[in-house]
Amino acid sequence: MERMAPVDAQMYWMSDKIPNDQFLLYAFDGAPKQLDTAIDDVLERARAVPDLSLRIAAVDCALDYPYWVRGGVDRDQVLVHSEGTTQWPDCLRMVAGLADDQLDPRESTWRLHLFGAVEGAPNCGATATVAVFQVSHALGDGIRSSALARAIFSPQPPTDPLTAEAQTPYSVVHAAALAAIRFPKQIGSLGWRAIEATRTHRQLVDDVATGAVPPASAGRPLLSTNSRPEGERAIRTLVFRRDDFPGPTVTISALTAISLALSDHLRSTGEDPETLGAEVSMEKFGKPMGRNHFRNVGIGLYSGTAALEVRTGQIAEALGERQLRNSHPALRASDEAFAAIPAPLLRWGVSQFDPTVVPPSVSGNTVVSSVNRGAADLRFGDRPVAFTAGYPALSPVMSVTHGVHGIGDTVAISVQASHSAIEDIDSYMDMLRASVAWNQIVRASGR
Repeated sequence: MERMAPVDAQMYWMSDKIPNDQFLLYAFDGAPKQLDTAIDDVLERARAVPDLSLRIAAVDCALDYPYWVRGGVDRDQVLVHSEGTTQWPDCLRMVAGLADDQLDPRESTWRLHLFGAVEGAPNCGATATVAVFQVSHALGDGIRSSALARAIFSPQPPTDPLTAEAQTPYSVVHAAALAAIRFPKQIGSLGWRAIEATRTHRQLVDDVATGAVPPASAGRPLLSTNSRPEGERAIRTLVFRRDDFPGPTVTISALTAISLALSDHLRSTGEDPETLGAEVSMEKFGKPMGRNHFRNVGIGLYSGTAALEVRTGQIAEALGERQLRNSHPALRASDEAFAAIPAPLLRWGVSQFDPTVVPPSVSGNTVVSSVNRGAADLRFGDRPVAFTAGYPALSPVMSVTHGVHGIGDTVAISVQASHSAIEDIDSYMDMLRASVAWNQIVRASGR
């Protein structure tokens, strides 16, 4: 058994409040010669990755964090949804519906969905095979989940992207007894960690005062994109070449395009996007203390800036400021204090969260998750990967999200939105495609 890290346990407990399974889409050009053989290969590789055999122990102890236990990799974790011809829009509609069936990580932490003979998929020939890797957020963040997907599709020998520290094999009864002994020690550890967090926080306050570190992001007014998602959920994906994003990085270039498109959409509905901002996932500094190793930061999208070159520079500067603050020792000390919180206290804190409460402000008016998924050497059977995409989950105060995912020389920008936030998602995607093109033109002309 392996005791769950507090940050991962929090993800697990929060999934009862807000579903947070991740759905990683991989499109492979064509259909494998032997579907069953391709599935068997995936399962064989999955069995060689220790984390893909993990489950959360069904028996729980209120005094302790849940425990990971080893299980098998079963054939029923691969679901074939269509072997006949499917049109790309219909495939996306079915992928959007997968979120209605969230995983129970006590039974399985991942599932692979297959859609065969998909016609009209971008960057593919006559047909494509679409694989969607559904994974519990407790098992990993976006970077780690992408590494797990790579392990089952890569032609290289499968490896576990995170090797857990050796754990003594306790029974659940022994674990409960240890929890009772561990609890007072955790209280003491939390005290020391809290003292260190307080000290480094004072340093952070001083550094902010001198201008060495930027202040925390201010909250932003809610827009229609922060309304509770109502009506049908829709997902869409645009696929580009990496050269279509002139930089300074793909993420910054994509954020600029999203800024242009979302501003235009909001104006078309009569809203003022002057305060528009995005909540961006950022990898934490330092050694991971769990399978989730990220924090969300808020940045402005500067929709009021007319000159595109200036807007791109402002977005780049905003991301740089968040990175600088993210690297401050105070944030690491805060994470270490969080990691020392006794399980009963964190359980109680999660239980107090009310997803129906609307906050007075938000860190962003949309979510943007950007992950580079590596080289385009993945295979399903004998078929090569054509592109990959992802659709960050909606939440009670986030009804439009964006994913930016690269593999090899392709980059996909994906959108998930509720009908209540964007009635005509195809028109919005036209705006987004035009924004990527306009960004290219302006950067090429030097204007």
